[in-house]
Amino acid sequence: MTESKSVMSDGAFREQLQERRDRIDSASSQARKSFPVNDFARRLHPVRQYMKIGKVTELEPGTKCFRFVPDPARGTDQCAPFLAGQYLDVYITINGMTVSRPYSISSSPKEAEEGFYELTIKYVDDGLVSKYVLDNWKEGDEVELSGPEGSFFYSPLRDARTVVCLAGGSGITPFLSLAQAIVDGYEDFQMILLYGSRSEDHILYKDKFDELEKASDKIKVVHVLSDEEKAGYEHGFITADLIRKYAPSSEYSVFVCGPQQMYRFVDKEIEKLGLQQKFVRHELFGEIHGPAGMEDYPGTDMPEVKITVSIRDTRKTVTGSVNDSVMQTLEKNGISVPASCRSGECGLCRSQLVSGEVYVPKAVDGRRLADLKFGGIHPCVTFPLSDLEIIVPYAK
Repeated sequence: MTESKSVMSDGAFREQLQERRDRIDSASSQARKSFPVNDFARRLHPVRQYMKIGKVTELEPGTKCFRFVPDPARGTDQCAPFLAGQYLDVYITINGMTVSRPYSISSSPKEAEEGFYELTIKYVDDGLVSKYVLDNWKEGDEVELSGPEGSFFYSPLRDARTVVCLAGGSGITPFLSLAQAIVDGYEDFQMILLYGSRSEDHILYKDKFDELEKASDKIKVVHVLSDEEKAGYEHGFITADLIRKYAPSSEYSVFVCGPQQMYRFVDKEIEKLGLQQKFVRHELFGEIHGPAGMEDYPGTDMPEVKITVSIRDTRKTVTGSVNDSVMQTLEKNGISVPASCRSGECGLCRSQLVSGEVYVPKAVDGRRLADLKFGGIHPCVTFPLSDLEIIVPYAK
């Protein structure tokens, strides 16, 4: 058997070569500044979005909803699309220092297509950014946001068809977005929402959830009041027994979002359910405000510590409280550290511990094995137990 081969003749090759040379010679001498596929990717996944505040709504004392609209004059003419449950980083300059905070998007993906995002921000005790935002932001102000980020969204490949959502306080915001996405047809799963509040007056978006529950038989909302007994509401806390009361007998996932105190309590309750790990999803834990109360916290006799930080060619020593994370101490002393989630998950603030002892809560310790071995830390969830020396790779 002989093998048939197709060989280009010398004449045909020369013709092809000349054709290519002609195309090169006739091409524009101007260098292409960008490619359509890259432009499209940047519109879908922008590093920064430049917005204006279009509306401010006070939901209750200490809690406001801010609506952001694109600012074409600064280069943003549309809202980047997102999956319900994701968050945006807000970049704010306070006293000359730029800091960032992540906030879950409370509006729906459909509303982003219509031209706006909404973030619901609640005052946090000793919260540098939340206090500034609530005291200063007003309609018309210019704001800088990141593109949508985070993995706290529904995935049919990972999650069960029914999701039991556990929310506390302002942790309701990603679930508001998810519920609206179900009504709008952007998501397709059964949502059972257990929402913990102190009293009926402290329930955020109650009327909105009533409307969404009526609009879709895929949504069921159960309000749990800790400080008030009232007809039509569950009383107490979100326990394993309460979850079992409303969860289906078939397979289900659990999504959790709320304050630190809620995570510490409800995570132990979820363990009693015996769910597979993949069926338990947490939104960002949020910034930890002090290690007190953490079961594995060893404590320290030092009320204050000195932290020596090296950033590029700059070296500075500052003093801070052992109840503040390393990042909080640096920020309070005018040193900005790159950060996104502030929960130990994204690794953007990863730094090198040169000397000293630190405490990292096990619940939020997302470091790699190499970091554990060679001194890598995430300053956002690292608390000093002694004087420290660290190296931050770069600053904003």
